[in-house]
Amino acid sequence: LKDIEYVYSDYYNKLEIFRFSSSLGKFVGYTEYGVKQAEYRNNIPSYIASMKAQRETYCLHNVGIW
Repeated sequence: LKDIEYVYSDYYNKLEIFRFSSSLGKFVGYTEYGVKQAEYRNNIPSYIASMKAQRETYCLHNVGIW
């Protein structure tokens, strides 16, 4: 169960803008705009905490189903 990872990505025009990875615990930007968005989102502790909680809420909950 420790190798399960929650990944949230934002795309625009089939291009990945930024991504949250539960293994990193932060957002990473892949474009100029994405880097700015990642910095903004990484500076909101409650938002980071809610994204980290998604792993337990969504992923670990569905382990038994799949």
